[in-house]
Amino acid sequence: MGNYINILAIESSCDETSAAVIQNGKVLSNIIATQKVHERYGGVVPELASRAHMQHIVPVVDAALIDSGLKKNELIAVAFTQAPGLIGSLMVGACFAKSMAQALKLPLIAVHHMQAHVLAHFIDEKPPFPFICLTVSGGHTQIILCRDFLNMTVIGETIDDAAGEAFDKVAKMLGLPYPGGPLVDKYARQGDPLKFKFPISEMKEYNFSFSGIKTSILYFLQAQKKLNPNFIDDNLADICASAQYAIVSMLMKKLVKASIDYNIQHVGIAGGVSANSGLRNAISEAGKVNGWKVYIPKFEYCTDNAAMIGIAGYYKYLAGEFTDLTISPAPRASW
Repeated sequence: MGNYINILAIESSCDETSAAVIQNGKVLSNIIATQKVHERYGGVVPELASRAHMQHIVPVVDAALIDSGLKKNELIAVAFTQAPGLIGSLMVGACFAKSMAQALKLPLIAVHHMQAHVLAHFIDEKPPFPFICLTVSGGHTQIILCRDFLNMTVIGETIDDAAGEAFDKVAKMLGLPYPGGPLVDKYARQGDPLKFKFPISEMKEYNFSFSGIKTSILYFLQAQKKLNPNFIDDNLADICASAQYAIVSMLMKKLVKASIDYNIQHVGIAGGVSANSGLRNAISEAGKVNGWKVYIPKFEYCTDNAAMIGIAGYYKYLAGEFTDLTISPAPRASW
């Protein structure tokens, strides 16, 4: 095995079962099994998610090992998502990771899911420190000051709902199927972002609030449908574009403020919503205006995946940050 640091990584925080093999910080394989069962319910059903993880975990890990070209006895550590996430889903990945580590007599590495989203930047193009990262997902919206691989501080976050959840709720109001966020993005590309004006919340420092815009859009749609029952069908692209514009504007306003206040010109985005074209375009434009070097992960590393868990595990391995078998998964996690 020489000096190869081969790490098996497992991600099971929500409704994707993923396994990856990382060698010296390079991704050898990254397998993701998605769950279609939630579409009929309009959102993730935790119990169904954990059952699906139990079905997927063994074949997904097997596929990751086969794709990597490595054997189990060539692994030197097992990393897994310990928190935050759906507790039932986390338990499946944690139990499997513990069992495999114990069976192979390998060290175990517990990974913070949102820190892993930030470290997804180090799979390919590696930002210098310090840099600022906006992490945006269905459950989290945070601005992170990154001083080192394992030295991160949350300097701003949502006080209520996440931006990704806001996108999904807007989609639901419009009658779009789950997951609706990507569909809002799709229709927004064909619409006028300035056609309808939705409120942009003002929070202290670098914090966010997305509950108000959801309520505003709901009341707006109710009022317009009384005047025209076909209002949504007639204006779908413009509604999506205007809602996306407002949400992205809120995100970018705080990100620009943080960059200026901390005098940092290396800025990235991460998390599932970093796949949103409106946000990607907005941060690219802000980069030109503010002189930033902008970092945007590849699409396959934006949504939940084990490669980012493996990268986080790799840096924790180098730092000697291991855990024992008494570790428990948790729905919440501090930084």
